[in-house]
Amino acid sequence: MRGVWHFSFTVADLDRSVAFYRDLLGFVLVHRQVQDNDYTRRLVGYPDAVLRVAQLAVPGQPRGVSTHDLELVEYVRPKGVGRDPARHLPGAAHLALTVEDARAEHARLSAAGVSFVSAPAEITAGVNAGGFACYFLDPDEITLELVQPPLERSTL
Repeated sequence: MRGVWHFSFTVADLDRSVAFYRDLLGFVLVHRQVQDNDYTRRLVGYPDAVLRVAQLAVPGQPRGVSTHDLELVEYVRPKGVGRDPARHLPGAAHLALTVEDARAEHARLSAAGVSFVSAPAEITAGVNAGGFACYFLDPDEITLELVQPPLERSTL
């Protein structure tokens, strides 16, 4: 293992999701493409697959060989249906994003209509004790997390 290339979410509407991650969360759009080729069909295991893909990066995040941190994929074909987004189900995942002030980001995103699972709560145990965190949902009800590290870890 040499590192993480990117994290990916399958979304229902690529344009809506790009707007959410770029305009509300501050990711930078690196690249968009339609993948309608034999390689993609072999990779994803669907013989008729056509995908719309967007790659996004966190500004200022150190870059390795990958140009992006997050990939959003819309299956044009085969078209999927939503799944139960419950966080407690095996296979569920979430992406945690570091912020300077979780309460301020919670207020800003709430005012923009973002749905939150919880308000920022003080972390009272573990290595991040003294920080704050909360869960929220993207347009496909994918769970995301805001994490404000404790002061002594905020420069790490």
